[in-house]
Amino acid sequence: MNTPSEDYHALLARHDAMRLRRRILAPSGSRAEVWSAEAPQAYDGTADQSLIGDSLPLVNPLEELIAELYRILFERHPYLRSLFPESMAFQQAHLAGIFRYLIGNLHRTDEMISVFGQLGRDHRKLGVRPAHFEAFEAALIEALRVRAGARWTRALEHAWLRMLRLAVSAMVRGADEAIAEPPSWEATVTSHELRTPDLAVLRVRPHQPYAFEAGSYASLESPLLEHAWRPYYLARAPHPDGELEFHVRARGSDGVSDALVHSTREGGAVRLSAPRGGLALPDHLPSSEILLIASGTGWAPMKALLQRIDADRSRAHRVRLLLVPAAPEERAAAEEMYDAAYLEAFRRGRPWLTVVAADAASTRFAGAGLRALNGILPPHPGAAARQHAFLALAPEAATTGPAQAVAARLVAAGVPAAQIHHETTGIVAVTEMSASTTRTGLLSA
Repeated sequence: MNTPSEDYHALLARHDAMRLRRRILAPSGSRAEVWSAEAPQAYDGTADQSLIGDSLPLVNPLEELIAELYRILFERHPYLRSLFPESMAFQQAHLAGIFRYLIGNLHRTDEMISVFGQLGRDHRKLGVRPAHFEAFEAALIEALRVRAGARWTRALEHAWLRMLRLAVSAMVRGADEAIAEPPSWEATVTSHELRTPDLAVLRVRPHQPYAFEAGSYASLESPLLEHAWRPYYLARAPHPDGELEFHVRARGSDGVSDALVHSTREGGAVRLSAPRGGLALPDHLPSSEILLIASGTGWAPMKALLQRIDADRSRAHRVRLLLVPAAPEERAAAEEMYDAAYLEAFRRGRPWLTVVAADAASTRFAGAGLRALNGILPPHPGAAARQHAFLALAPEAATTGPAQAVAARLVAAGVPAAQIHHETTGIVAVTEMSASTTRTGLLSA
C-alpha cells in the first residue's frame, strides 16, 4: 500500500507527463497554462522598485506582513497547512529575505529573471505548481490591503503584482523548460567518512543515470529532514561507476548539513536535485594557464575540475591551485587539509599542477587570498590575459563578498572578466532563498 507521500509524488509525475504531452501537441506559440508566462517585454523594474520602496512604511515590518499573508493563505486553503512545519518562524523570516532580495534587485531585471528561472527549475523537486502561485498572489494582495488600510492604492497594488509576477513567471518558465528532466533523483550513500568532527566526505550512487559536468553543484535532501534542501558542490568528475562525492561541513543549526554529517551512514538514502552551476570548464578551452582558488569546502569543485583536466591531456594546461583558510577557526593551512592525502597523491607525477597555500596567520580570507595572489599573478598585466580563474570561496557562507574581492584583484592584474568563473547568483542564491524550503517552494520561502 502506498504512503500519502508516494501517492503525492506519483500524482506529480502524472501531472508533469500531461503537461509535457500538452506542450508537444500544442500549436506553436500557444500557452498551455495561464501561469506559463512569457518573458516580460521591455519591463523596467526601476520605477516599480522606487514605488514599492516608498510603500514599505505602510506595510512594515515585513515579518508581520508575511504572518498576515500566511494567516489568509491557510484560512482560504487549509490543506496547504499540512505542507509546512509546526513552527512557521523560519519560513516567515526566509520569505522576508526573498522580498528584500526582490525589492533590492528589481532594477536588475535580467538578473532576476535568470535567478528565479533557476529557482523554478530547482523547485520542481519541491512540487511547486501554478495553483500554489495563484493562491500565494491572492493572499499577498489581501495581506497588503489589510496592513496598509485606507492608504493602499491601485498603483501600489499593480507595482507589487508586477514584481511578484516577474519572479513567478520566471520560475514557471524555468520549470517548464526542465519538464523533461526528473525533478529529483533517489540515491544510496555508499561511503561516509568523518574527516574532522564537523566535516564529512560522502559518496552516493543515484538509482538512475545522473549527467553533470565537473564544477556543478546539486541540492541534497536527507530523509531525517523531509522537504529541506541545501546545495553542495560535486567533488568528483563524472566516473563510469556513477558515484558522486560531496564534502559537507556541519553548521550547528540542526539543518541538512548537520544531518548529513552526524546522522547519515553508509547504506542510507538521500535525494538529489538536478545539477546546476557555472564553474564548468568552457568548451574548446585552448591551452592556457588555469588558476583554481578555493577555501573551505570550495576545494570540492576544484577537485572535480582537476580530475576533468587530468582526463583530457590533449591540451597543455598549466594549473595552479591556491588554497586559503575560509575562517580563522579552520586553520586549514596550519593544520592538515581534510583531503590532504588525496591531493598529495594526485599532485605526484603531474608536473603541470602547482599547489600554493596562503598565509595561515591571516584572520580574513580576502586578505590572505589577495596577498597570495601577489606571488602568483604575472607582474605584467598583459601576461595575465591567458589566465582562466575559477573561484569557490567558503561555499558554506551565503555571500559573494570574498569572491568579488578576489575577482576585482584578478581584473586589476589583467585577467579578462569573462575568464573569471565563480558563482554570483547560483549556489549563493539557492543557499539564501531555497536552502530549507518545503515542497511548496516560494510559498514556504
